[in-house]
Amino acid sequence: MTSVTWLSDEQGPAWFPPVASALKEPDGLLAVGGNLTPERLLAAYEQGIFPWYSAGQPVLWWSPDPRAVLFPAEFHASRSLRRRLREPQLTTRFDTAFSVVINECAAPRPSADGTWLTPEMRAAYIRLHALGYAHSVETWRGEQLVGGLYGLQLGRVFFGESMFSREPDASKVALARLVERALAAGIALIDCQITSPHLHSLGSREIPRERFRALLEEYCRPHGAHRWT
Repeated sequence: MTSVTWLSDEQGPAWFPPVASALKEPDGLLAVGGNLTPERLLAAYEQGIFPWYSAGQPVLWWSPDPRAVLFPAEFHASRSLRRRLREPQLTTRFDTAFSVVINECAAPRPSADGTWLTPEMRAAYIRLHALGYAHSVETWRGEQLVGGLYGLQLGRVFFGESMFSREPDASKVALARLVERALAAGIALIDCQITSPHLHSLGSREIPRERFRALLEEYCRPHGAHRWT
């Protein structure tokens, strides 16, 4: 395959081409266009597809192979992270500052040019948060937000989207608390999308896209909204 499918409103909000038709280069590019309505986004995630594009581009939809995932029981906390987790000044909150977290994730970083979290993307995930699908895990030092992450929960799968830190290890603390919540609440899989040395050091690994899709079939249904506390 040398081209990708352009999505149109006539196909319906839940329709995507088979993920096996995604390009090998760039890895996982599946479709272009469409919109970011809650219906389309939820259908995409349930099929192992996510949006990722820059300002000025149409929406690009991806399903890479292999897929980076974290099984909660395989999370690895270094000695320094375990010390951080014991700091009484650092506390964790869930869903108390979702909009702030996503805006912090969109802020410019020294290691990257621009951001893929366009205003349109942020508005779409804030809408999913209001509907009970998107959630934030927040690391606080007193009343100052110093790190966090956000993503979606569908059934027993948490689809991680982005994280940020304003001090060392603050995003890792948020991920550790997400893992604790996952183990307690029966979340079986955390999707990390694309591997990185940072995530690999915390226990993530790559699995074939076919296996990832099979796990979604097993764990995503039913996937009603969840209210986190």
